Order: sequence, then C-alpha cells, then structure tokens
Amino acid sequence: MRAPQPPSRGRWVHEIKHDGYRLIVRRVGEHVSLRTKGGYDWAERYPRIARSVLKLRVESVALDGEVVWLTETGVSDFDTLHSRRKDDWAMHLAFDILGLDGTDLRDLPLVERKRRLKALLGCQDDGLQFVEHLEGDGPAIFEAACQLGLEGIVSKRADSAYKAGPSKMWLKTKNRNHPALVRVAESFDRHGR
Repeated sequence: MRAPQPPSRGRWVHEIKHDGYRLIVRRVGEHVSLRTKGGYDWAERYPRIARSVLKLRVESVALDGEVVWLTETGVSDFDTLHSRRKDDWAMHLAFDILGLDGTDLRDLPLVERKRRLKALLGCQDDGLQFVEHLEGDGPAIFEAACQLGLEGIVSKRADSAYKAGPSKMWLKTKNRNHPALVRVAESFDRHGR
C-alpha cells in the first residue's frame, strides 16, 4: 500500500524501493520461470537471472523481488531496463523467499524468511542479489533515500507472514521527485486514468 510517510515506531524494517519490474522467480529441478504480475514468463528475456537461479544449490525455490538494470553507482535505471537494450545485464534484486526445496516459507516472519534468503544467496552478485533491510527511524531512512535520488522505501512489518497483493504490512513511500512518479503522472495525464 502507498503511504504518505513511513512508520517511525514499531516492528518495521525498511528496504530501498528500486525502479524496475516485480518478478516472482521459481525453479523446480532444471526449469526456471520469471513471472510478472501479469503472468508472463520472462525467463528468455532475462537469461542472466535464469542462469543464476540454476546455479543455486537447491532442487526448488521461489523468490520475490524486482528485476532492475543498475548503473555503476548501484541506482536502478528504469529507462534502460524498459528499452530492452541491456536485457542480458538485468538483475533480480530478491527481497523475499516464499519456498525452498518443497517447504512453504510464507507463514514464517519476514525477518526469518530474509535470514534464510541471505543464507541462500550469500554475496552472490551475478543475476541475483539479496536486498538488505534497514532498522530504525523510517522517516530518516526515507529522507536519506530521497537525497540519494532513489525511488523511495518499502517499510515492512518484521513479524509479518507473506501475503500476495496489497497489504498494510508493506507500506511504500515514494520520492515525489523521482522519475518513476513523473512517469505515472504523465501516463495519468495522457490516458485520464
């Protein structure tokens, strides 16, 4: 859910909001799929991600995250990603793990799922990368993200189970000066939606 301001108290952790496409990555045996919100499989579109998933020492896995194209400074560049000029270099920034080797992890608390995800991915920096979270004052973290020119942050309840779709357990706070919000406003103006 969108929030005008991130929470400042309680059991919340905060992640950088990257400007890309949300993807659920699944692997069963040697089969990998990269599913968009619309249900499209982009495994062929992003071969680097698919190869990285196949390198994991697992029989099956399901990861939630964002596919991005990162600049040299580590900031996501949506225009380059959307242009498809550099599909071979796109990365999946994994922020959650839903299942591992036949075990459904969605009912575990977020911080436990993230601990398992970090253990699985380690320091891998090829087509898959673990998204760290920050603890502390949400508004201060959001302000720092805005000063760095990032899209914003996602604040998540540390003790929450995974739930697909909008939830009060995940709050997005977006930088009003980021190009992503300009794109949305321009699209709204053109289409009247």
